[in-house]
Amino acid sequence: QLNAGYAKYNGGLQAMVTNKLLTAEEAARKVAQIIGPVVDVVFNGKDVELPKIYDSLEITKKDGTLLVLEVQSHIGENTVRTISMDSTDGLSRGYEVVGTGNPIQMPIGADVYGRLFNVIGDAIDGLPELPKTGENGTPIHRQAPRFEDLSTSSEVLFTVLIQELINNIAKGHGGLS
Repeated sequence: QLNAGYAKYNGGLQAMVTNKLLTAEEAARKVAQIIGPVVDVVFNGKDVELPKIYDSLEITKKDGTLLVLEVQSHIGENTVRTISMDSTDGLSRGYEVVGTGNPIQMPIGADVYGRLFNVIGDAIDGLPELPKTGENGTPIHRQAPRFEDLSTSSEVLFTVLIQELINNIAKGHGGLS
Protein backbone atom coordinates (compact mmCIF):
# COMPACT_ATOMS: atom_id res chain seq x y z
CA GLN A 1 0.00 0.00 0.00
CA LEU A 2 2.91 2.33 0.74
CA ASN A 3 4.43 1.57 -2.68
CA ALA A 4 1.11 2.29 -4.40
CA GLY A 5 0.90 5.70 -2.69
CA TYR A 6 4.50 6.46 -3.65
CA ALA A 7 3.89 5.43 -7.27
CA LYS A 8 0.83 7.69 -7.45
CA TYR A 9 2.81 10.61 -5.93
CA ASN A 10 5.81 9.97 -8.21
CA GLY A 11 3.56 9.66 -11.27
CA GLY A 12 1.99 13.01 -10.45
CA LEU A 13 5.43 14.62 -10.14
CA GLN A 14 6.55 13.13 -13.45
CA ALA A 15 3.42 14.44 -15.18
CA MET A 16 4.04 17.89 -13.72
CA VAL A 17 7.68 17.87 -14.90
CA THR A 18 6.71 16.55 -18.33
CA ASN A 19 4.16 19.34 -18.73
CA LYS A 20 6.83 21.92 -17.94
CA LEU A 21 9.40 20.50 -20.37
CA LEU A 22 9.45 22.06 -23.82
CA THR A 23 8.85 19.90 -26.85
CA ALA A 24 11.66 19.87 -29.44
CA GLU A 25 9.70 22.10 -31.80
CA GLU A 26 8.83 24.56 -29.05
CA ALA A 27 12.47 24.64 -27.94
CA ALA A 28 13.93 25.63 -31.34
CA ARG A 29 16.12 28.66 -30.55
CA LYS A 30 14.69 29.07 -27.07
CA VAL A 31 15.97 29.80 -23.59
CA ALA A 32 16.52 26.48 -21.82
CA GLN A 33 18.04 27.53 -18.49
CA ILE A 34 18.83 30.72 -16.58
CA ILE A 35 21.29 30.89 -13.69
CA GLY A 36 21.90 34.54 -12.82
CA PRO A 37 23.56 36.18 -15.85
CA VAL A 38 24.25 32.78 -17.48
CA VAL A 39 21.63 31.75 -20.04
CA ASP A 40 21.64 28.43 -21.89
CA VAL A 41 19.99 28.50 -25.30
CA VAL A 42 18.93 25.38 -27.18
CA PHE A 43 18.93 25.27 -30.99
CA ASN A 44 16.75 22.42 -32.22
CA GLY A 45 15.44 21.58 -35.64
CA LYS A 46 16.78 20.37 -38.94
CA ASP A 47 19.93 21.99 -40.34
CA VAL A 48 20.25 24.39 -37.40
CA GLU A 49 23.79 25.70 -37.04
CA LEU A 50 25.05 26.85 -33.65
CA PRO A 51 26.26 30.45 -33.47
CA LYS A 52 30.01 31.05 -33.20
CA ILE A 53 31.74 31.81 -29.91
CA TYR A 54 31.40 35.58 -29.15
CA ASP A 55 28.41 35.97 -31.50
CA SER A 56 25.53 37.96 -30.03
CA LEU A 57 21.99 36.68 -29.60
CA GLU A 58 18.94 38.83 -28.90
CA ILE A 59 15.80 38.29 -26.84
CA THR A 60 12.84 40.66 -26.94
CA LYS A 61 11.28 40.63 -23.49
CA LYS A 62 7.54 41.00 -22.84
CA ASP A 63 8.01 44.67 -21.93
CA GLY A 64 9.63 45.30 -25.34
CA THR A 65 13.20 45.70 -24.09
CA LEU A 66 16.00 43.98 -25.97
CA LEU A 67 18.32 41.67 -24.03
CA VAL A 68 21.67 40.92 -25.68
CA LEU A 69 23.48 37.65 -24.94
CA GLU A 70 27.04 36.73 -25.92
CA VAL A 71 27.87 33.10 -26.76
CA GLN A 72 30.67 31.83 -24.49
CA SER A 73 30.70 28.09 -25.16
CA HIS A 74 29.03 25.24 -26.96
CA ILE A 75 27.66 22.65 -24.55
CA GLY A 76 26.40 19.58 -26.28
CA GLU A 77 25.36 19.30 -29.89
CA ASN A 78 22.54 21.81 -29.83
CA THR A 79 23.05 24.10 -26.83
CA VAL A 80 25.12 27.22 -26.24
CA ARG A 81 25.98 28.88 -22.94
CA THR A 82 25.74 32.65 -23.03
CA ILE A 83 26.38 35.62 -20.77
CA SER A 84 23.66 38.25 -20.53
CA MET A 85 24.74 41.86 -21.04
CA ASP A 86 21.91 43.13 -18.82
CA SER A 87 19.70 41.86 -16.01
CA THR A 88 17.87 38.59 -16.59
CA ASP A 89 15.05 39.61 -14.22
CA GLY A 90 11.72 38.56 -15.69
CA LEU A 91 13.33 36.17 -18.18
CA SER A 92 12.03 32.60 -18.17
CA ARG A 93 12.45 29.35 -20.05
CA GLY A 94 10.89 29.32 -23.48
CA TYR A 95 11.69 32.87 -24.59
CA GLU A 96 12.51 32.99 -28.30
CA VAL A 97 16.13 33.82 -29.17
CA VAL A 98 17.32 35.43 -32.42
CA GLY A 99 20.90 35.06 -33.64
CA THR A 100 22.54 38.15 -35.12
CA GLY A 101 25.40 36.32 -36.84
CA ASN A 102 27.82 38.97 -35.54
CA PRO A 103 29.69 39.73 -32.33
CA ILE A 104 28.79 42.72 -30.17
CA GLN A 105 30.00 45.89 -31.92
CA MET A 106 31.21 49.21 -30.49
CA PRO A 107 31.25 52.52 -32.39
CA ILE A 108 34.68 53.88 -33.28
CA GLY A 109 36.11 57.14 -34.59
CA ALA A 110 36.41 60.74 -33.45
CA ASP A 111 32.69 60.94 -32.61
CA VAL A 112 33.12 58.63 -29.59
CA TYR A 113 35.46 61.02 -27.71
CA GLY A 114 33.77 62.29 -24.58
CA ARG A 115 30.77 59.99 -25.01
CA LEU A 116 29.40 57.35 -22.61
CA PHE A 117 28.41 53.89 -23.86
CA ASN A 118 27.03 50.79 -22.21
CA VAL A 119 28.54 47.34 -22.64
CA ILE A 120 26.77 46.73 -25.98
CA GLY A 121 27.80 50.04 -27.56
CA ASP A 122 24.59 52.01 -27.04
CA ALA A 123 24.95 55.67 -26.05
CA ILE A 124 23.86 56.34 -22.47
CA ASP A 125 24.67 60.06 -22.34
CA GLY A 126 21.43 61.31 -23.90
CA LEU A 127 23.10 62.19 -27.21
CA PRO A 128 22.16 60.52 -30.51
CA GLU A 129 23.21 56.92 -31.15
CA LEU A 130 26.31 56.32 -33.26
CA PRO A 131 26.42 53.67 -35.99
CA LYS A 132 28.23 50.47 -34.99
CA THR A 133 28.34 48.56 -38.27
CA GLY A 134 30.78 48.51 -41.16
CA GLU A 135 33.58 51.08 -40.94
CA ASN A 136 31.84 52.80 -38.02
CA GLY A 137 32.20 49.90 -35.59
CA THR A 138 34.48 47.17 -34.38
CA PRO A 139 33.84 43.91 -32.49
CA ILE A 140 34.55 44.02 -28.76
CA HIS A 141 36.74 40.91 -29.15
CA ARG A 142 39.64 41.22 -31.57
CA GLN A 143 43.28 40.30 -31.98
CA ALA A 144 45.85 42.18 -29.92
CA PRO A 145 47.98 44.64 -31.94
CA ARG A 146 51.25 43.35 -33.34
CA PHE A 147 54.35 44.32 -31.38
CA GLU A 148 55.60 46.34 -34.37
CA ASP A 149 52.46 48.50 -34.19
CA LEU A 150 52.98 49.49 -30.54
CA SER A 151 54.72 52.70 -29.48
CA THR A 152 57.89 52.27 -27.43
CA SER A 153 58.80 55.94 -26.94
CA SER A 154 59.05 57.45 -23.46
CA GLU A 155 56.78 60.40 -22.85
CA VAL A 156 54.88 62.15 -20.09
CA LEU A 157 51.30 61.03 -20.35
CA PHE A 158 48.23 63.14 -19.59
CA THR A 159 47.47 61.06 -16.50
CA VAL A 160 50.70 62.22 -14.85
CA LEU A 161 50.01 65.84 -15.75
CA ILE A 162 46.49 65.68 -14.32
CA GLN A 163 47.76 64.09 -11.10
CA GLU A 164 50.32 66.93 -10.78
CA LEU A 165 47.59 69.51 -11.33
CA ILE A 166 45.36 67.96 -8.64
CA ASN A 167 48.33 67.77 -6.26
CA ASN A 168 49.24 71.43 -6.82
CA ILE A 169 45.63 72.59 -6.34
CA ALA A 170 45.34 70.55 -3.13
CA LYS A 171 48.57 72.04 -1.74
CA GLY A 172 47.40 75.56 -2.60
CA HIS A 173 44.10 75.08 -0.75
CA GLY A 174 45.35 73.59 2.48
CA GLY A 175 45.17 69.98 1.32
CA LEU A 176 41.66 70.22 -0.17
CA SER A 177 41.07 70.03 -3.89
